[in-house]
Parts: sequence; structure tokens; C-alpha cells
Amino acid sequence: MGTRRSPSGYSAWRLIADELRGEIVGGSLPPGSKLASETELALRFDVHRHTVRQAVAALAADHLVVARRGSGTFVAEHAVLVHRIGLRTRLTDSLGPRGAVASGKLLESAIETDPPPDVVERLRLAGRPALRLEVVRCVDGLPIARGTAWLVADRVPGLVEHYGPDGSITAALRAVGIHDYVRTSTTIAGRAATTAEAIELELPAGSMVLVVRALNTLPDTTPLLYNITRFAADRVELDVQHGDPAADALPQARPESD
Repeated sequence: MGTRRSPSGYSAWRLIADELRGEIVGGSLPPGSKLASETELALRFDVHRHTVRQAVAALAADHLVVARRGSGTFVAEHAVLVHRIGLRTRLTDSLGPRGAVASGKLLESAIETDPPPDVVERLRLAGRPALRLEVVRCVDGLPIARGTAWLVADRVPGLVEHYGPDGSITAALRAVGIHDYVRTSTTIAGRAATTAEAIELELPAGSMVLVVRALNTLPDTTPLLYNITRFAADRVELDVQHGDPAADALPQARPESD
């Protein structure tokens, strides 16, 4: 028999994987705990063992469970990374916890003479070109975020040449003479990942992403950087900070990197 589908056409194995993923990320199935057997899960969800096997394979591909020969399948050691969004924060710091290695890959860069209307409005371009960067951010080799960064091109000449392997836009901006900028607006929405996003973030089909749109300006409110970042929803938790703006403005604070 074929894999069952829900009335909406969504494969049963994906529904099972989503439910188990929620239990793992939510803590109901802590790291090190043993997953129920294929037979037990098949009874629980009223499906064939082959359907359960597909669901568990999806969790393994997402590094959430690991099979141990002769012992069963166990919840892998993992941590949902917390990205704290404030007036001045660094994605590199948030996504690079102690002992982990944060990196970034620049997929594409281009000067756009006709950027989308929302970019024109946010950056107040008024006919000026925009620099577009397409980036994937990883922690320990696991993709965490897929970003599109738009910058006012004539304010950041030579920036692409300074974009290093750590994927830090902040470092590249410092190299071209911009040492401080602040986040002035943030919107967050959730949706299903597109096929391209699922491939780039190594996500199972049907996974969710958190879409963060952020405008960053120079301290004098001059628009500088508009980001559209898609985070893998089961790998990253977004913590929007509401601290004292005066504290955020202290000299030791660091600007947003993505």
C-alpha cells in the first residue's frame, strides 16, 4: 500500500515527522532519550511501519535523531540557537555559541539598478542603485539562515571584496569605513519554506521558516541596510529584546551583522 495522505494532500510521514520534531524541539523528547520503536510509532499514528521509517529518516536528515545499531533510535544532542534581536546585536555572536563554529557563504552579489519597490522605499533609494547579497549562514556546518541583504550601493564601495568566510556583514562594513549602525525596525512572519529554501537550508519538504525583515540605519537615521532573512524554524528561536535604548547605545555594544 502507498503512503497515506491527509485530506489536504500532505503526506502522512511529514505530519508524523512534524509532530515528533515539535516534541524534540519543545523538550518532551530530551536529548539522549530513546525514540519509540517503528512498531510503537506505527500503532500510535495508525500508519504502516514504512511511513514511520520515512518520518524518522527525515528527522535524522535534520540531525535531530541518530540510529545506534542494535539499540534503537535516540534523540541527538542539540540546541535551539537563540538569536537576540535588539538595537545592536550580532548574528555571528548569536549563532556561534561556545564551542560552535559560525560561518557564512556568499552565494551571489549584484548591483541592482531596478530593485523591488519595498527596497526602494525602505532604503530611500530614489533612483540610486542597490547592492544585493545572497547569503547562507551555518553553525558547525548546519545551515541556519538564508538571507538577502540590500545596501545603498554608493555608501559601501568595495564591500563585497571584504566579505569574509565568517559571513559577517558587520566586519565587511567596518572594512569600508562604517563602524556603527542600528536596527530601526523588525517584522517577523512564519511560512512554509519554498523548494529552493528547503534545499539551501537542508530542510525536509514542508518545513517552516521564520522570515525576518529588518531595516538598519546609521546612527543619524540614514538608511543603510535592509535584510530579509529566512531562519529554519526548528533550529532558531528569535528573542526580540526590549531593553533600555541607552544601554544598547553603550560604546561596547556591537551592531547587527545580518
